[in-house]
Amino acid sequence: MTQNIPTRLCRDKVGPKTGIVHLGLGAFFRAHGAIYIKEAMAHSGGDWGVVGVSLRSAAVRDQLAPQGCLYTAVEMSENGFRPQVIDVITDVLVAPEDPEAVLREMSSETTRIVSLTITEKGYCRGDDAKTLDVNHPDIIHDLTSILPLSAAGYIVRALDIRRKRGLRPFTVLSLDNLPENGGVIESIVMDLAALIDTDLAEWIASECTFPSTMVDRIVPATTEAAVSRLEAETGIFDPSAVMHEPFRQWVVEDRFVDGVRPDLAAVGAQLVKDVKPFEHMKLRMLNGTHSAIAYIGNLAGHVTVSDTIRDPAIGAFLESMWHDEIIPSLCAPEGVDLASYATALGERYRNPEIRHLLEQIAMDGSQKLPQRILDPLFENLKSGKPYAKLLTVVAAWIRFLEARSLGGAIDDPFAAQLLDAVQGPIDDVHLVGGILDLDFVFKGYPVDQIFEELTARCRDLSPQNIEKYMGKVLS
Repeated sequence: MTQNIPTRLCRDKVGPKTGIVHLGLGAFFRAHGAIYIKEAMAHSGGDWGVVGVSLRSAAVRDQLAPQGCLYTAVEMSENGFRPQVIDVITDVLVAPEDPEAVLREMSSETTRIVSLTITEKGYCRGDDAKTLDVNHPDIIHDLTSILPLSAAGYIVRALDIRRKRGLRPFTVLSLDNLPENGGVIESIVMDLAALIDTDLAEWIASECTFPSTMVDRIVPATTEAAVSRLEAETGIFDPSAVMHEPFRQWVVEDRFVDGVRPDLAAVGAQLVKDVKPFEHMKLRMLNGTHSAIAYIGNLAGHVTVSDTIRDPAIGAFLESMWHDEIIPSLCAPEGVDLASYATALGERYRNPEIRHLLEQIAMDGSQKLPQRILDPLFENLKSGKPYAKLLTVVAAWIRFLEARSLGGAIDDPFAAQLLDAVQGPIDDVHLVGGILDLDFVFKGYPVDQIFEELTARCRDLSPQNIEKYMGKVLS
């Protein structure tokens, strides 16, 4: 008896030569940056093949290797599935298995860009979120070993190899959801390089560039159901497929080493001098409301973004939050109407095909809330503008942590400290006080000015009265 063997993707021609090494080959880069790069090569040529690097797990490599690193990117909308095969990734390396191979690719003369999507916690930042955490275990290791563990360690050691060989440095291009992400990775790399070799640090400072970027595309987790549906519609079994919405945006500071880069502008990326206005707009209007949806929606018993925003009370809350509190905190990028941007976001959130899980958004809240929620909250408080809905998001996050602590599991790099803060208090006064004392979230903010009001909001907010509470906040 012969078993049916699933049909897999198979590379039938040689891939492009390597021009980019990407650290952290997760779903987002494969559904966003890799597609831009594919289109840029098709439009204008160039050797910009991508070698992906997993800094921890072999899972992505093990999925991609059997199909020659080809994978399917699936646009999902009310019009159904629109798949395309992406062929720009030519190899995937697993750093813990062979760190020397990773350094060889990064120090190759053909590699002109090292890009990264390593999430907030991959930057090994200290409490001020701007400098290197010299006590991080990976950094302690990287200070003495030429075979690194951290992303910054790989960048520094590869740049050192290039310097010693007389090669030009590569551009370091962060695609992570961080404000001034180029400046963040530059600061971390410079701190580490200075501790290893001051001459190396001076060379990096004078020769290397770290452009900031703003990226936007909703990329939900790939489910078994989505893989099965793709196979039913195309005949191809692709466990490495990535799902994404139709919308995409990539704003890039046009500052590359020797001006060498793919022709991204030809395929819709925005090459600009200053990314900050776009960053602030996206971090507050999209990521901020995503956090609101994650914590409020979870309390209301919802599972996905589209389910949550279709809840009339929560949908009205978000509309009011955009127009009354977030938009007044922003300076619009040139040529952008913020009210229209909010309308477009609402439409994107309602996309019935995008099952963007609240659990996926809710993780790492301690790292996300400051720039998404706390910055506009305290700016509005200082300037006399409304901030009640932003404060409600903080209260919802606290209640979310409290609920998660009952099972002893919080998905956050500071999970232990958060568990201590929410499991010990005997009442809401002590609960809020303990949370506001967490410097890794609230350091530098005048939390005494919100203590009483936040305590009152936590006292009123519970899964049982979420709809009534939303109405109260809107009134």
